[in-house]
Amino acid sequence: MVTSSHEAMHRIFQDYPGLFSRVSEALRIPFPQATAVGVLPNDVTETKPVDRRIDTLLRIETEDHGPFVLAIEAQKKKDPEKPASWGYYLAYLRNKYRLPPLLLVVCQDRATAEWATRPEPIGFCSWPSLTVRPIVAGPHNMPVITDPDEARADLALTALAAITHAAGPYIGAILEALSTALRDVPEDVADPIIEFTAQGLGNRPAKHLWRNLVAVDLSFYKSYISEEIRDEGREQGRAQGRAEDILLVLEQRGIDVSEEAHSRVTGCDDPDILRTWLLRAVTAATVDEVFGAE
Repeated sequence: MVTSSHEAMHRIFQDYPGLFSRVSEALRIPFPQATAVGVLPNDVTETKPVDRRIDTLLRIETEDHGPFVLAIEAQKKKDPEKPASWGYYLAYLRNKYRLPPLLLVVCQDRATAEWATRPEPIGFCSWPSLTVRPIVAGPHNMPVITDPDEARADLALTALAAITHAAGPYIGAILEALSTALRDVPEDVADPIIEFTAQGLGNRPAKHLWRNLVAVDLSFYKSYISEEIRDEGREQGRAQGRAEDILLVLEQRGIDVSEEAHSRVTGCDDPDILRTWLLRAVTAATVDEVFGAE
């Protein structure tokens, strides 16, 4: 089971090894289509006491260009020491596997993504002996998938899009498209997507929206998150739980809620209205925008 947002950003490539081909297409970076993908050990430790581990490491086969190794790193903030580690990984992988190495960095905020995109020269003065140039997937370039049919065509890519756009203005529409698409797929296919998405959203307000979508749209699934939500629903009632999620999202986003607005939310027992308010709460600038024209 995936246990953290950081883990979800790279582990999804282990469970869906062909995902890199679709990500590179989405980012418009031309790479040959993979014909086979295998997960490799991620331990790149040479000697103690320095312990180095790549988040996820894959060996990818292509038909016309042979194999390469792909290191995948989940990066949640700027780290001036990280490019040196990435340079070590690439040199080590080239030496160990005698294959071309690539580095993919997955980010959830634009500033970190733009920082990671910059080539990092490693050398002295004006002579770089090695330049680290990762491929970066983040909210600045990952697709915004809001069509359920498009989501259904590639569930793993849509889950990764939701993870990278977790704090963006389109996350509500992406999650709605994904939950709608998952209604039509078998439980064993839907369950890991549900879990990756939930963990990838971390503690952001969008996670409350996803929990409610899973509870309502995917109530027939038995994943741990849907069971957890159903247990909560038995205790407090679905409408009450959704109202509390709306208020929690607004609180976490720093939006003032007047006593009148608080009463309006908690006093509403229409699940469709509450769902609409919850969707708006993820991106609204004021509580008035949450209520809209209702």
